[in-house]
Amino acid sequence: MRVYNTTCCTHSLFRFMPSSKLLGYSNSNNFHSVISPSFSKTKTKTPKFSSFISATMSTVSTDKNQTHTHPLQVAKRLEKFKTTIFTQMSMLAIKHGAINLGQGFPNFDGPDFVKEAAIQAIRDGNNQYARGYGVPDLNIAIAERFKKDTGLVVDPEKEITVTSGCTEAIAATVLGLINPGDEVIVFAPFYDSYEATLSMSGANVKGITLRPPDFALPIQELKSTISKNTRAILLNTPHNPTGKMFTREELNTIASLCIENDVLVFSDEVYDKLAFDMEHISIASLPGMFERTVTMNSLGKTFSLTGWKIGWAIAPPHLTWGVRQAHAFLTFATSNPMQWAAAVALRAPDSYYTELKRDYIEKRAILVEGLKAVGFKVFPSTGTYFVVVDHTPFGHENDVAFCEYLVKEVGVVAIPTSVFYLNPEDGKNLVRFTFCKDEGTLRAAVERMKEKLRK
Repeated sequence: MRVYNTTCCTHSLFRFMPSSKLLGYSNSNNFHSVISPSFSKTKTKTPKFSSFISATMSTVSTDKNQTHTHPLQVAKRLEKFKTTIFTQMSMLAIKHGAINLGQGFPNFDGPDFVKEAAIQAIRDGNNQYARGYGVPDLNIAIAERFKKDTGLVVDPEKEITVTSGCTEAIAATVLGLINPGDEVIVFAPFYDSYEATLSMSGANVKGITLRPPDFALPIQELKSTISKNTRAILLNTPHNPTGKMFTREELNTIASLCIENDVLVFSDEVYDKLAFDMEHISIASLPGMFERTVTMNSLGKTFSLTGWKIGWAIAPPHLTWGVRQAHAFLTFATSNPMQWAAAVALRAPDSYYTELKRDYIEKRAILVEGLKAVGFKVFPSTGTYFVVVDHTPFGHENDVAFCEYLVKEVGVVAIPTSVFYLNPEDGKNLVRFTFCKDEGTLRAAVERMKEKLRK
């Protein structure tokens, strides 16, 4: 009998890379090459982090006392990607006993009334496959919420598709509507699944970089980039990782260019209820845009239930067809009882959203004031639950080196933003913190940095 021994963290620590590179790894490799291989093209020195990369990089089989090494295998379209930075940094938080202000999941639970609704749905027997594009009551609740937020009336049967989180909504949208060679514009920095999903679709990715301090849309660059060859723009507002919110003027510019050039918009709006200092605007609500927009959202961020993975895509029927075709062969259907509970959640009174926003504004103040007191240059966060800072006052050569130092020597986890750029050099001076943690955790992290972080 053949027995396979695999180190449990092999797949979770690394995004897949070419097998020739995998076989060359040893404990002398550096942390930087693991997180962002494209940095290795530069001549800058990179920090050593041997404990991080000591995981076994091959599958070992034992057959009649013979040991054979099998290199990890992956399709060429995914060769360049490693395990997500969020998985990597969360594992490091556990290993070093660090406070995790990296990955954007709350360390507190969602509301009881939503959890009780899920329990009741299970007891009521809603435990088999749900309808492929969503439990009818949830589709109706999404339509109701969308009308309240945007003024748009959508058909819950023909224009809403329930997915397994917004990440699957993104995947179904891209895989269902983008052909190999289609040009898609993304705004960097961007949520890391965007590039991977576009790679799987065979898209030609065009990047436009948003730069500090305000991460404003470079309108002239967008005008020179968009063309008749552009199939879609992938938009995220409020924006992860920067905390930026696209203004009405910026959205109007994007809309006019899309109409002029017959371009689609895929709009990721998972943080729409975490808009603090200005109004959130769904680009689908602008004149002439609903017919060319897929609006994607989810339950997790608004209700602190990220593990439920309930998301959705809203689009006119001619675009919904492609989304549903891909969704049918990705997951087919999403968790049945959680969908029933999601319908209850979306019908929460307005007071819930008011309290949610007030709570996060208080958390943001704790972290922002603390980071400024520590010595970071902090950039404005008008939405989401993220703050981006310039780490260069502390003397480290790049974001990865700084995050390595921060987790090992200070005991706090942040996310190096270079992984969110097509050109990692654009993000080497920035790191991202999250404030979706309880106040005690935020204050403890700030105190650790005040005590141990040295310029």
